[in-house]
Amino acid sequence: MISLEVQDLSCEYTSRDRSVLAVDRLNLTVHSGTFTAIVGASGCGKTTLLRLIAGLRRADRGSISFGGAADPDRRHHAALVFQDDRLLPWLTVRQNLLLALRRESLAAPEREERLRAALELVKMDRWGSAYPYQLSGGMAQRVNLARALCQRRSLWLLDEPFSALDAITRLQLQQELSRLWEATEPTVLLVTHDISEAVLLADRVLTMGEGRILHDRALDLARPRRRSDPAFIAAVSTIEESLLGDPRETSPPREGTEGKKG
Repeated sequence: MISLEVQDLSCEYTSRDRSVLAVDRLNLTVHSGTFTAIVGASGCGKTTLLRLIAGLRRADRGSISFGGAADPDRRHHAALVFQDDRLLPWLTVRQNLLLALRRESLAAPEREERLRAALELVKMDRWGSAYPYQLSGGMAQRVNLARALCQRRSLWLLDEPFSALDAITRLQLQQELSRLWEATEPTVLLVTHDISEAVLLADRVLTMGEGRILHDRALDLARPRRRSDPAFIAAVSTIEESLLGDPRETSPPREGTEGKKG
């Protein structure tokens, strides 16, 4: 079943008195329950695409549909997880999650059950009364993921959610995200600069450049994945070459090899 379909999508904006075509006639189909990663250099349009899908930015042309139907109110379908946790410092963890549910028509018992289940899934159930200043960066991002869980959206849009964390915490939360996806089966669209992270988490990796999808690769790697696995290393290398080119084709000849013939 198709969860998300983007057709002929374009978005242009002005930056420093010049026009920037951030997304250029882009087409994308994402099936339900799949994990897709988007990688590319800064300015390639990947975060703009995520914001268009979330409804935070208006497209100049094209359409976005969910489950085969267009819906201008994207909040019914997508939960957006940012690079920073965006927790309100004067509210507790529990109060921040309740704020995320303020527009939901939920009875009090169901609302409490959603909060309990979400905090338990991200292993933060003992921290509901804590304030953001009492949390580490990794704990705050767990709460960020809990916010997406308690909203029960079918589509998660993750905008480099672990980029601000230290390397060890990032590795831990990558494992947590993989576990949460397998447990709850949302459709996930992850934007990242980290090719290794994309291969670790996703079953499909899109590379973007100049507002378009340049390459679309399915990953047939068993889970859980190991970075030392030769198939994992090969997948990372292939995607790197699609973005940067094969270094063997761009490196200058070694000293003393000019003019030699094989």
